[in-house]
Amino acid sequence: MIVSVIIVTYNGMQWLERCLASVPESYELVIVDNHSTDDTVAFIEENYPKAKLFKEKQNLGFGQANNKGIRYALKQGADYVYLLNQDAYLETDTIEKLICVYSNFPDYGILSPIHTNKNKTRLDQNFSNYLNYKSNSDFYSDFVLGKSIAEVYEVPFVNAAGWLIPKKTLITVGGFDPIFFHYGEDDNYCQRVKYHNKKIGVVPSAFMVHDREDRIKAKFKRGSKEYFSELEKKLKVNLADINNSQAMDELNSLILKTKRNYLKQLLSFKFGNVNYHKKKLLMLYAINKEIKQSRVKNKFGGYIYFYN
Repeated sequence: MIVSVIIVTYNGMQWLERCLASVPESYELVIVDNHSTDDTVAFIEENYPKAKLFKEKQNLGFGQANNKGIRYALKQGADYVYLLNQDAYLETDTIEKLICVYSNFPDYGILSPIHTNKNKTRLDQNFSNYLNYKSNSDFYSDFVLGKSIAEVYEVPFVNAAGWLIPKKTLITVGGFDPIFFHYGEDDNYCQRVKYHNKKIGVVPSAFMVHDREDRIKAKFKRGSKEYFSELEKKLKVNLADINNSQAMDELNSLILKTKRNYLKQLLSFKFGNVNYHKKKLLMLYAINKEIKQSRVKNKFGGYIYFYN
C-alpha cells in the first residue's frame, strides 16, 4: 500500500518545521511550492532531501498545485493521497486510523480527522461549524450525551486542510477545478464527490492540529478588487455546484437583475453605483462561460484536471 502526503507550500516557514516533522517517514512526501520568497524551499531541500519537491516559477494556487502533486503520486502508484495544509500537523497515527475506517466504509470518497487548534485545547473554530446540527445531528449529541461514538460521521463538507482521498475517488471525481484559485475549490470538490455518489466523513478517533486560530478575517470595501474577487468565488461555489440543477437559471436571473440596476442608477445619475453595477455585470459575463464548461466537465468526471 502506497500513501502519498501532499503539501502545498507558500512562504510557510512559521509552520513548516512542525508540519513536515509530523509526517511519518513511512509515507511518500510530495511538496509543491508555489514560488515562495522566504526560506521554505531551502529548508525543504536541506532537511527533506528524499521528498519530491516541485519548485514552481509562479503561484499556481491551492487547487492546481495539489493537482500537480496528486498527478505525480498517481504515477508512482499511490493507493491514497493525504492532502495536508502547511499550517497543519498530524498525529503519528492520523492517516493509519483514517485508512482503517475507509476499509470498513468504502462508500466514503473523503475522510477527515478532527481538527483542533494549535494547543489542542479546543476544536478549530471553522471545523466545529462543519459539524453543526444541520450538517450532522448526531456528532455533538453522541459526545455530550455519552452515547456510543460512531466510527465515522457523514457531513456535506469539511475543509481540505487534511483530507484522505482514496485512488477510487480520484479516478471517479478527478482533480480540483481550475476556476478556483484559492478558497472555494474544496467546497466544489465536496459537491462533486456527492454528485458521484460518494460520501464525506469525519473520523472522531483521528486528530490533526490546524494552526490558524490567531488569524484575522479580512474585510473588503464594497466595489474593491478584493470585494469582487470574494463575490466571484462565492458565486462560483454556488453556481458551479453540479447538484444545483437551477444554477444557470439563477445566473441568468442575476445578470438580468444587475443589468436593470445598472440602467436604473445610470438614469438617476448615481455614477458611483453605476460603476459598481458595471463591474459586477462584467464579472458575471466573465464567469458565465467558465461555469458552463465546469458543470459539463465535472458531471463527466474521470481523470479531469490531472492530464488536461
